[in-house]
Amino acid sequence: MPQIRLDSVSKYFMQEGRKNYAIRQVDLTIEQGEFIFVTGSSGAGKSTLLKLITGELRPDQGKAYVNNMDVVRLARWGLLRRRNYFGYVPQLPQLIRRRTIGQNLEQVIMANRRRLDGTVEERVQKALAMVGLRDVIDRYPVELSQGQCRQVELARAIITSPPILVLDELTANLDEDAIWDSFHLLEELNHRGTTVIMATHAKMFVNMMRKRVITLVDGSIFGDVPKGRYGDVLSNRDDGTAARG
Repeated sequence: MPQIRLDSVSKYFMQEGRKNYAIRQVDLTIEQGEFIFVTGSSGAGKSTLLKLITGELRPDQGKAYVNNMDVVRLARWGLLRRRNYFGYVPQLPQLIRRRTIGQNLEQVIMANRRRLDGTVEERVQKALAMVGLRDVIDRYPVELSQGQCRQVELARAIITSPPILVLDELTANLDEDAIWDSFHLLEELNHRGTTVIMATHAKMFVNMMRKRVITLVDGSIFGDVPKGRYGDVLSNRDDGTAARG
């Protein structure tokens, strides 16, 4: 049974009285333990697709399931409870400015319903150490660079050891070394069984890592290539060959 399944899913937004489709008739299955890059130009529908997977958005047509549960049910829970299933790094920052970095991470743990190993303090320290920011626990978001805030968002996503990581432009504002460190961490987590779904424009890193690559064009899946490169499209779904888009 796929861990995630989308059946003919569409999502539109009303604009001047007309339906503007962000995602159109998408069929997608994701198995537990996969590592997937979602690529495409700005406005192709990457962020909308990720929000449909996590239940932040509800499909207007079709059905989306996580562990055989309709995401509409997940959508009723709110973001913090959905973190039982997902570690999520949104495209826009969500750190609370009036709370320290440590307090921002503690909030995620306190909302989690699953039994976790270690104390809250131990998990906060471990998550920050994993992203290379052990010393920022008592600082506030305004005291960090934009790149460091992205790394803190990743620490928030992994702190409860969720089965699925959904990452929207994680590499934005990160330098090359930090991007590599983040990808190495994600590969390590993936090898332990975590499903990773990541929307990105980082072409060089996608090409070097050779994971499954899904390419969106105008809200539709234009390519779905195992061990693909950025911009690959499937030229023949029967023989699995790929052509550059």
